[in-house]
Amino acid sequence: MEPEKIIFLRNLFFRMFVVGIVIALLLLGATLAFWNAAAGWVMHLFSVDEKTLGRIVLTFFTNVRIVVLFFFLVPAIALHWMAKKH
Repeated sequence: MEPEKIIFLRNLFFRMFVVGIVIALLLLGATLAFWNAAAGWVMHLFSVDEKTLGRIVLTFFTNVRIVVLFFFLVPAIALHWMAKKH
């Protein structure tokens, strides 16, 4: 693979990682800010208790962490390593 393509892909994956972190932090802030209103609304609409809703939110943020780290950061680090060899 050409060094320019490796560097381009590395920068792309790293920027996707940064954007993913920013969006995850915004979602976390919105979740914490509107928990009381959203929890009541979700419990009314979907018949879910607050304990189950907490598990759903925790599972969501765990999945976001997995996607952001392993789908974006790991390839960026691998491409960075490859770019150093050229």
